[in-house]
Amino acid sequence: MELTKERLEQLAKLPTGNVADNNNGAPKQGVMDSGIKPIDPACHMVGRAVTVQAFPSDNLALHQGIYACRPGDVLVIDCHGYTEAGHFGDVMATACKVRGIAGVVIDGSARDAEDIKKLGLPVFVRALNPSGTVKESLARLNVPVLAGGIEVHPGDILLGDCDGVVVVPKADEDSVFEKALAKYEKEQHIIEALLAGKTTLEIYGFDRLIEEKMK
Repeated sequence: MELTKERLEQLAKLPTGNVADNNNGAPKQGVMDSGIKPIDPACHMVGRAVTVQAFPSDNLALHQGIYACRPGDVLVIDCHGYTEAGHFGDVMATACKVRGIAGVVIDGSARDAEDIKKLGLPVFVRALNPSGTVKESLARLNVPVLAGGIEVHPGDILLGDCDGVVVVPKADEDSVFEKALAKYEKEQHIIEALLAGKTTLEIYGFDRLIEEKMK
């Protein structure tokens, strides 16, 4: 699936839950663990992964990763879950915005949270920490990495929102997104029915299920 402007507009309306529900081929439905959360809960992110394996408390690899990305990519950084240093901050976030990067996922920590929010760049991290880093170790670029307990491969599609991050394997993306978009449309009709006075019990047939269970 080509991530055209039209396709991005379609995917931008999808909540991560709709995607996870239809991502059954991926381990844990491709959902990163609950420790990976957005700095700005109002953000929405979608794009293809460019992966970086970095060393804890060292952010030279992150600078390399930024310039390995093309516009629309999501930078995925494996810092081995280390949260005692601010690997990513407002200067790097500005560089990402200038480059047209769609978002950043760090299995590690960042700093300058308020400035990153103002920039409007979706950034997902395990923690915030103001401590500085060294610049010593080179990146391993575009290799499989572990982020939030999920293996991410270059070219996989990542979606993120206030609930977290979902990774959709590149080989499965067409079927996953077709089903997720269908579910989204179905749920819009359900919401309309609820607003018109119907109940979830009626719509889903839960009234009959409850009746059966009470026998």
